[in-house]
This record gives sequence, structure tokens and C-alpha cells, in this order.
Amino acid sequence: MKSAVVVFPGSNRERDMVAAIDKITGHRPVTVWHGDHDLPKVDLIVIPGGFSYGDYLRSGAIAAREPIMAAIAREAARGVAVLGVCNGFQILCEAGLLPGVLMRNAGLKFICKEVELRVETTASQFTRGYAKGQVIRSPVAHGDGNYRTDDETLARLKGEDRVAFRYVDNPNGSVDDIAGILSEKRNILGMMPHPENLIEPLNGGTDGRPLFEAALAAVA
Repeated sequence: MKSAVVVFPGSNRERDMVAAIDKITGHRPVTVWHGDHDLPKVDLIVIPGGFSYGDYLRSGAIAAREPIMAAIAREAARGVAVLGVCNGFQILCEAGLLPGVLMRNAGLKFICKEVELRVETTASQFTRGYAKGQVIRSPVAHGDGNYRTDDETLARLKGEDRVAFRYVDNPNGSVDDIAGILSEKRNILGMMPHPENLIEPLNGGTDGRPLFEAALAAVA
């Protein structure tokens, strides 16, 4: 499996993501700079967490307009898998690759803790390693994780089985407890929690590991 991790000014979780993918797949991802206009041929593109451009304007708003995003959009249209975690989810929404927006947490405070997620669908290459309804643990670390969208889009996400994860105990006010969603073609996943931080027992658990293993199996 060949993968790429995209880095923006202000990204700070790219090393965690690279280490997790390398650990699970045995293949170290290439890192791609935000100013690049093209991507290498890969099976998985990851936009990691952080505070791209200091979260100025809106979280992910400036990064979404960088040259690399046009290349990501082209690859996604071809069916290449794209994973956006935390700031990566925000960037995907700002770029129009996923619907909705991530706003300030309802409590107006930065949240950094472990939460429980419920797997809502297994009909994607990212979630097929779980059981529907399974409750997993995952860390969160965000100030702007409150997912919002209009009623029509929310109904479509639910009707098309595109809600990937929901919070068991909503920490940030996200509409319908949404923690992660899929694109129409189901090859793009955006999520606020950090699965890359729970992939081996030494780190406190392995609940994030099936996500990456399933993505690997889909292209093996």
C-alpha cells in the first residue's frame, strides 16, 4: 500500500500519522508539501490534524485553497481513498469535498480527552473492519469540532448511510452527535477523533487500528 500524508504550515500530527501507517502497513508514507501541484501515485491520501495557518479566518479555510487540494480533488474523483482527521476534516469541508462545516465547540473550550464513538456503518473501506454499532475509543483534541450542516444535507447523510461515527457522549455539540462522515462515493472519510493515536497497546489500546487495516485490505 502506498500512501501520502499532506503537510500544511501549522500541521502538527503528521508524524503521528506517518508512524501509525508505517507501523501497520510496513510502508512509510511519503510526505507531500501544501504547495505541490501533484501527488505521487498512491492508494491513500491523508490530511492530518493540526492548526493549519493558525486557524485564521476559519479552521482549514486557508489550507483548503492551497494548490495541493486541487490534486487531492482529482485523485478523489478517480476513487483514491482520502482520510481527513481533525484539521484534515475541517480542510475537506472547507474545500467542498465533504458537506458541512466545523464550528467552535459548544462549550467554547478546547477539548483534549478520550471519547467513545459508535460505528454507524461498515459500508466503507475505512470502517469495514468494525462491526456496526460497535463502540470504540479514540482521543480528541480540538477547539472547532462542532459539526454543523443544514437539515436537508443532514437528512441525506443519514438516508445514504454516510454517517461513519457518532459520539456516544457528545463533547462538542455536533449536530446528531456526528463525529465522522463519508463522501457520496464513500472513498473520502472526515472525522474529528484521532484513530492514529490508538494503534498499539503501548499507547493505551488498538481501537484505531482496524480503520487503517481495512483501508490497506481494500487496495491489497
